[in-house]
Amino acid sequence: MAEESGGNGQRQLHPLPRGLVELYGLLAVLFVLVPEWMAGGALFGFRDGRSGSDLPIPSSAWHRLPELRLAKLNLAQLRLLARSERLPGYAALSRDKLTARLLRRLRQREKPSQGRGKPL
Repeated sequence: MAEESGGNGQRQLHPLPRGLVELYGLLAVLFVLVPEWMAGGALFGFRDGRSGSDLPIPSSAWHRLPELRLAKLNLAQLRLLARSERLPGYAALSRDKLTARLLRRLRQREKPSQGRGKPL
């Protein structure tokens, strides 16, 4: 049956040999830390080889979709755009409401230009 040490029912834990503990430590360094160092060095090397922006080149969707164009603007830039679009009350609007109004305005502007080529 189960071997008990003492009357309180706790099991006696046997310590691992020192060599096994050192082996586990070495394996942890080899399997965890060394790959992290290698990945960090590789990423640092990629950054040095590039010139210019760290961000990827925007795809054509960034130029086509007004939602994406407005998403990259900060609040001050959105307000400048609203001013140039002559939106009334733009200064008191939150970012979400301002973006929604600008999207409506930009879509209204795009609709007439799409319909110009069609006969009435």
